[in-house]
Amino acid sequence: MKRVLIIIVATMICVAGWAQEKPQEEVRYNQYGVKVDRNPLGVEERSGILVFESKSQDYRLWFDIRVQADGATFFGENKDFDKIGDGVSIRRARFAVKGQITKDWYGELDTDFANGSFELKDAILVYSGLRNFEFTAGNFKEGFSMECTTTSRYLALLERPMVVQTFGPSRHIGLQAKYNHKWLMAAGGIHFQAIEGQETRTYVEDNNKDYGRSSGNSYTGKLVIMPFYDKQNYGLHFGAAASYRLPKSDVDPADYNGSRYSTRNATSINRKKYLDTDVIDGTDHDVLYGIEFAGFRKGFRFQSEYIGNDTYIKESSTLANKETKHFNGWYAQAGILLFGGKQQYNVQDGEFTQPTRGKSWGDIELVGRYDYLNLNSNGIFGGSGENYTFGINYYINHSVKMMLNYMYSNNDRYANGKGKLYVGYDIDGNRTKDPTKVADASGKAGVDFHMLGIRFEIDF
Repeated sequence: MKRVLIIIVATMICVAGWAQEKPQEEVRYNQYGVKVDRNPLGVEERSGILVFESKSQDYRLWFDIRVQADGATFFGENKDFDKIGDGVSIRRARFAVKGQITKDWYGELDTDFANGSFELKDAILVYSGLRNFEFTAGNFKEGFSMECTTTSRYLALLERPMVVQTFGPSRHIGLQAKYNHKWLMAAGGIHFQAIEGQETRTYVEDNNKDYGRSSGNSYTGKLVIMPFYDKQNYGLHFGAAASYRLPKSDVDPADYNGSRYSTRNATSINRKKYLDTDVIDGTDHDVLYGIEFAGFRKGFRFQSEYIGNDTYIKESSTLANKETKHFNGWYAQAGILLFGGKQQYNVQDGEFTQPTRGKSWGDIELVGRYDYLNLNSNGIFGGSGENYTFGINYYINHSVKMMLNYMYSNNDRYANGKGKLYVGYDIDGNRTKDPTKVADASGKAGVDFHMLGIRFEIDF
């Protein structure tokens, strides 16, 4: 009997122990054999975006996918000048994974496969554990121009204005601190070379390997005042930014220590860069500065920026004229939703975001913009140009948008694509690429043309 009791007690102890260890069946390990924490997730579609989120909302993962299919036709150009080809393209084919890992830590990886070419976009780590502060490290857009930092999904027209395309600093590896509190936003950071595709990376490596050149850096800061930050139906935006920029190693080694500024006339289909300074030899540094003014009321919005760039030249430069080069440009645009929709302004980033639609079938927005860029200064004749652009945007739902743009471009005689494009006629009536030989007494010279462009966009 005693032996039986012992067996029963031993069995009960084993069963109790097994019961206590049973929850260990819920333990999971990663591929490296390390025990992992587990957190059940809910799945939800939010305005067209697939979101995975924990019950506590501390963890959230979502995909950000964007496709923009563009087409454009050109007409009205001088038949004796360089022909402009019509075309279509996948302007953007973006795939991003974004994650709020904890309450204070956020990460993002964003790539682009447009037209079959890979390009790295955002690759960042963000810490927001200090009240009103946010710290970002990785590859991201510098905090400078309002239009430049606005995501392409919410652009009012097909392309950004020329001055932003030329001077607005885009993505570079760097560190940035940003402060947001009610009506004030301030950002400052140090940024290094661009990381775009294989060509850019090869330039960086060759400059380092063959010449021992550092990557170069820039210091960029911005201040924004938003006096009506807490209003839903109206608001104002006043911004100022500056950047001190040293030459970077993300250029062809032969062009290192030089600055080059060029742009297309706010169209990606016409690949000709009429405005082009070519490489300005012996650049010591550049100083970039800009001011912004924007606002909205219900369905109406306006936005404008002035951006200037001063290029300082070393005494050792091969340029005959070593005076500082002053380039600049500006734009002004406005839009209105016709069927009761409202414009939306993002206080955290100081920029416009997706508008709300006024009807169940969507809403239509009319947009107009004038933009100007001047790349002529002190012996550098990169050309100047202006665009008049009008657009119709059809916001079908959260994810689908159609855009139709008409643009008239007017370039001066110096906008010859650094000597490659015809800009006028000489004294004998022959077409010429040399602006100094243009003999039109009326002063008419330069490439002018019209464009009609369309975009089909889906974001999900």
